[in-house]
Amino acid sequence: MNQTLGTIGGLARVATLCLLTAAPVAWAQQPGPGTATPGAERPKAKAKPKADATQADPPKPKARRDRPGFYMGRRIADVMSWQGAEWLYRETRIEEEQPEAMLDALEIVPGSTVADVGTGAGYHSIRLARRVGDGGAVLATDVQPEMLELLRENARTAGIENIRPLLATQRDTKLPAGKVDLILMVDVYHEVSSPEVLLAGLHKALRPGGRLVLVEFRGEDPEVPIKPEHKMTLKQVRREVEPQGFRFQRSLEFLPWQHVIIFEKPKPDEKAEAPAETLKPEPAKP
Repeated sequence: MNQTLGTIGGLARVATLCLLTAAPVAWAQQPGPGTATPGAERPKAKAKPKADATQADPPKPKARRDRPGFYMGRRIADVMSWQGAEWLYRETRIEEEQPEAMLDALEIVPGSTVADVGTGAGYHSIRLARRVGDGGAVLATDVQPEMLELLRENARTAGIENIRPLLATQRDTKLPAGKVDLILMVDVYHEVSSPEVLLAGLHKALRPGGRLVLVEFRGEDPEVPIKPEHKMTLKQVRREVEPQGFRFQRSLEFLPWQHVIIFEKPKPDEKAEAPAETLKPEPAKP
């Protein structure tokens, strides 16, 4: 972690840990799914956080937009500028988001191809790269070239060689069709300006049976110290994702502040509709 922070330390005088002063990059200026913007103030860690297909083409995108800047009743959040990248490596993030525990729960198979959509400076991409190993690959996308340059620097420092940075656009993640086993989006989906277009592209990129995992701050919980537009309820996520050809698997609720929502691209002989399973929050460990 200290090595990773060292590669972006030069940004500290420009970036701000509290994104009140980091000017967001609007979708009109920075198209595509970028990295997450935090809320009005930097989140504070809890004293004791909770313990823990093949279709030739994806379904035709179904858009339900009520007015500019809104989608299916929710406000689309702005994208964080690369100048705030140091916030992504804040020391408290380990406790707040428990990235290793989150990835453990996904049971990522060595040798698989995974995509980190909205990678930012590579906070999760580097962890993913270690899990898939030399026989696997991480496709790391972002709409800001500056973020991808930070990712490259951090990967070099960590000695990671199996990450492939991809410069995305508003409507295209640049992921290859039918090649990806798992797509991860951490605190990113709520910023996407055209969710229906993005989801169609993600559906096309996944192999049959591949998984889409959205990690989002809980919109149901007013105690989560993030602005409302940077949080999502499980119900809202399902309303938006399932009509685009994905099948809901389950929602893991063991993280202190976030949902881990898992969808699947059905195989050709399967239906997208399936019984839904939502896991209740686990009790805190003593």
